[in-house]
Amino acid sequence: MSSLTGTDKAASESRLMSGFLNAIERAGNRLPEPALIFFYILLLVMGLSAVLSLVEFDVVNPVTQQAVQVNNLLSAEALTNTLSSMVTTFTGFAPLGIVLVAMLGVGVAESSGFINVALKKMLRVTPKKLLTPMLIFVAMFSHVAADAGYVLVIPLGAIIFIAAGRHPLVGIAAAFSGVSGGFAANMVPTGNDALLQGFTQAAAQLLDSTYTVNTLCNLYFGIASSILITLVGWWGTERIVEPRVSKMTIDGDYKHDGDMTSITPLEHRAFTRAGLVMVLGLAALAAATWPETSTLRSAEGSLTAYGAPIMKSIVPLIFLIFIVPGIVFGLSAGTFKSGKDVISAMNDSMSKMGSYMVMAFFCAMFIKAFNDSNIGTLVALAGADGLKAMALPGEATIIGMIVLTAAVNLLIGSASAKWALLSPIMVPMLMAVGISPELTQAAFRVGDSCTNIITPLMVFFPLVVVYCQRYVKGAGVGTLVSIMMPYSIAFFVAWSLFLLVWWGVGMPLGVAAPYTWAPN
Repeated sequence: MSSLTGTDKAASESRLMSGFLNAIERAGNRLPEPALIFFYILLLVMGLSAVLSLVEFDVVNPVTQQAVQVNNLLSAEALTNTLSSMVTTFTGFAPLGIVLVAMLGVGVAESSGFINVALKKMLRVTPKKLLTPMLIFVAMFSHVAADAGYVLVIPLGAIIFIAAGRHPLVGIAAAFSGVSGGFAANMVPTGNDALLQGFTQAAAQLLDSTYTVNTLCNLYFGIASSILITLVGWWGTERIVEPRVSKMTIDGDYKHDGDMTSITPLEHRAFTRAGLVMVLGLAALAAATWPETSTLRSAEGSLTAYGAPIMKSIVPLIFLIFIVPGIVFGLSAGTFKSGKDVISAMNDSMSKMGSYMVMAFFCAMFIKAFNDSNIGTLVALAGADGLKAMALPGEATIIGMIVLTAAVNLLIGSASAKWALLSPIMVPMLMAVGISPELTQAAFRVGDSCTNIITPLMVFFPLVVVYCQRYVKGAGVGTLVSIMMPYSIAFFVAWSLFLLVWWGVGMPLGVAAPYTWAPN
């Protein structure tokens, strides 16, 4: 009877989980495209501004020491300003140029095969006992190549695990946890750092127009987080996921496409040349920044100050670090025959950014309207008054930020879309209670990463399901969610506590990244 009861209980829990996931999927399918979301919210902001401009509020801006007044965006003057500044609002949208420039270089390195061979080499030299942590670590490192991890590391993880005598779905799960669950963790700066920084700075300037956010403001926490996620993912894979997944019968109709871990002599020679060029380039950069009088330093001689030329050159440096070795590799390996092929690779990388650019247009218009209306400042300061009245400790506020982001992530998969929506509210609100934009951004990144791997609405989730079905015919959305749920829970708990501990002991979040803010 106890066995039957246990079976019934498991079946009931399975039905509840299935119902929950179906509800999320239905709700998510009803959401419009991200660009339309921003358009609708833009219209809503304009309408609200007209109504709220008629009300006098007693909320005082701590910077100006004056009562906040909502501006009517439907007035003739405001509408004229919106039309006349529309082009510059779009072209001046901070994340747009940053992302496009970085992707030009990464696109060339990816198209040439340089990144693929680099990832293969990192995986090939790994002892079997360290296969799981290295796969997770490499999956996180693939963030420098945008979505390369989804199309390369995850299917490669399955083949490598088969070669090691382990279940292929375990390899898929471990790689997926690193690529997507550990999205905010990395050992090196990525384009995502620059993307989020643009939104964070714009949001912070709603309350303090002079506030600047360094692109590398979460770098040190991200480096430490990559170690944490590797260890937690390693433990979760071998203690929880693998014992359960190993019972699944491998019955898929997959065909071996050759040894994906092999590297031809030509590719090896090409990678050696490209790697040497990259090392020499980094050495030249180090030599250029070494002198105290270097033009890459700030006027005070600092390399990490926000105004230092090298800090303003992070994205162009990412572009060069990838495009030069990518070209060398492509020409040496024969994947590039001429400069025309290099330009074609750039064209291809830009063609993939079309939907982002459309979203960026409406996002830029929304942020400008939100800024001009003063609604964001009003809501932030009113919310801050509520938080102050509740007298919650800062740690509880940060945990609340992580929970909020993780929940929103189940319906809106794009990190940039989520942060564009949340940052104008949350950054100023937390600034008003003394929490810095840099810490708020770090909390957002933790919450944004943890639930990536359990939401079917994440754009690459269906692709990972297909990877699973190649080996286990009956695998579906529920299968993948159930496999990835332990990672999601473990990452959420461990990462949230880690951020609190990191903050508590005063370890730096990144470059020029304070934990607190106070009006000047």
